[in-house]
Amino acid sequence: MRRLEKLGIALLVVGLVVVPTAVHGGWGRLTVALVASGVPLLWWREHPRAVVGVGGALWLLAAGLGSADDQWFPDPALIIMALLAGTAALAWRGRAAWVAGLGLVAYLGVLWAIVGDSLVALAMFSVPSFVAGTVLRLRREAADDLARRGQELEEERELFAALAVRHERSRIAAELHDIVGHAISVMIIQAAAGQRLVDRDPALARAALGAIAESGRQGRADLRRLVDLLGGAEVGGPDLALIEEVVTRAARSGLDVSCRFEGDRDGVTEPVAHVAFRVVRESLTNALRHAPGAPVRVLVKGQGRALSVRVENDQPSREGLALGGTGRGLIGLRERVRELGGALDAGPLPGGGWLVRAELPAPK
Repeated sequence: MRRLEKLGIALLVVGLVVVPTAVHGGWGRLTVALVASGVPLLWWREHPRAVVGVGGALWLLAAGLGSADDQWFPDPALIIMALLAGTAALAWRGRAAWVAGLGLVAYLGVLWAIVGDSLVALAMFSVPSFVAGTVLRLRREAADDLARRGQELEEERELFAALAVRHERSRIAAELHDIVGHAISVMIIQAAAGQRLVDRDPALARAALGAIAESGRQGRADLRRLVDLLGGAEVGGPDLALIEEVVTRAARSGLDVSCRFEGDRDGVTEPVAHVAFRVVRESLTNALRHAPGAPVRVLVKGQGRALSVRVENDQPSREGLALGGTGRGLIGLRERVRELGGALDAGPLPGGGWLVRAELPAPK
């Protein structure tokens, strides 16, 4: 395509200069200078500024030779000057384009002083081309700017999509940690207790196996609820009654736990109740893992639509099982509490116990 364009420019220069001169006669230095001023147009795309500089200088040379030698000047050759003016409009942008426009005015003044012809005629073959080139350049710049903004929007869309996927994966991982971690911790602890009691106290061993079965059933029900949520099914949200339920289950699992509610419970919204439930369950799971035999106290205090949750355990009375942990529990809790605009603190107490405290403000 570029080769055909260059061939067309070469034929145009020949048709504008060589053909009229051949018909009229009178070959000379003027003809060579005019052809030379048109030859740089072959590279107007690759080097537009150089084309304007070289072509414009050769055109001035041709005008000077024509005036000095009093040779016949082929009028169609003025189109070469028009093409050079259009190229000048395309070669610079921004403030430099204004400088190029002023340069064209100065150039026309010098050209008029050399040839002595009508300045209006010279302007007719240069100014419209410069204006047309400016319009073409502005349209091209607008198209490039739109394409660049479209690319930026596409990159931002991909980035937001990746962040949304990452956030969703993190949320699912936190939900699975809460559900599976609590159920497995209870089952491991009860299984260990059952192993110790199977010969000594078969009745207590059977109770431990019952607790394992109950924890497994509850974990399966929670997983089913999570699957329904991920599938888009309507699932009823948790309320503060689930805190009492999880405390009761923890007590049946052998944890010395008590729970007390204070203040108003009716105005608590579903998201706040959900996070409060997660805080209590994660705290009880950690107490089962790391503080066996220690009393655990749960305090839930309502203040209008806001809620305060406090879970405190004493120093463990015996060594806990080596259950380990991923550390994701408290991290996930902090993220959930932060999303509601609240704050969560967790750390050791002076007497050797552990405290988890969450402040959940009313939704705005």
